[in-house]
Amino acid sequence: MLFGIKGLQKFSPAGQIETARVVEAIAEAEEITSAEIRVHYTVCGSKLPLLEEAQKVFEALEMHKTENRNGVLIFLRLRKHEIAVIGDEGIHKHVGTEFWEAVKDEIIRNIKTGSITDGIIKGVHVVGKQLSKYFAPSDENPNELSNEVTKNKIY
Repeated sequence: MLFGIKGLQKFSPAGQIETARVVEAIAEAEEITSAEIRVHYTVCGSKLPLLEEAQKVFEALEMHKTENRNGVLIFLRLRKHEIAVIGDEGIHKHVGTEFWEAVKDEIIRNIKTGSITDGIIKGVHVVGKQLSKYFAPSDENPNELSNEVTKNKIY
């Protein structure tokens, strides 16, 4: 089961997502935690509820296949100005709903005051820092999932 929170607050995605910066932020965050972080955005329309679409993307990216069930997806619907942050069961039992809400709010706050890229990067850093408390990196700390930012419909 996946857990997360959707953000129905509207935000203005000022500018394009600088994927290279986001990938770098993911790599940095994953140096301090064994958790796996992915970012996916879409500009395509969807009739699915936000969390349902985010869960489909989570599964399509095979994020549920991490050893410790500690994957986190930051999912953005740019056309509808919506965001969902969801994580696998291994994470949710440690952090609870308040964590997902706080990450989402931090991303939206940074998007509103900076850029969409800045917001995503801040969210990635918040996730990495918080999850380092529960999922310390091992000596090997394998990168179980790609850090690539994915987009549009992949399921």
